[in-house]
Amino acid sequence: MFDPTTLTGLHTWISLIAIVLGIPVTLALMRGERAGAGITAAFLALAFLTSATGFLFPFSGVKPSHVVGAIALVVVLGAAYALYGAGRVGVWRPVYAAAAVASLYFLVFVAVAQAFAKVPALAALAPTQSEPPFAIAQGVVLLAFVIVGTLAARARPASVPA
Repeated sequence: MFDPTTLTGLHTWISLIAIVLGIPVTLALMRGERAGAGITAAFLALAFLTSATGFLFPFSGVKPSHVVGAIALVVVLGAAYALYGAGRVGVWRPVYAAAAVASLYFLVFVAVAQAFAKVPALAALAPTQSEPPFAIAQGVVLLAFVIVGTLAARARPASVPA
């Protein structure tokens, strides 16, 4: 699973690195700031690559993971446009903040689902991922990200001292 020479390993590492990079980006947004250009670009690129590489796995028929992946791609592309295309001017500042936080949410959402599928103790609690422990975990993650996303979208840039 963590062997970077396999598609699964590469996809997993890209996702984990994107999550790690997304944390300081999100914390900066909550303060009304921007994380460094490099870390932000790396986060957005890796969030995009995570979803894009998910479509490289063999599949037959559209599954919920494909729908989540497609939505995640649209959201991260929206964040990239708001930042690089629109320069976070006007309405694009909160759009960027919300989309960047939502991009991190999708990564964490899938990480939680994978943890419940792959970690034996969690899989025992929710073998079909339709049991209450799984729903509670995902509900807590969603609530946390709604709060964080709202704070990030409402945060005002720090004023420049006179």
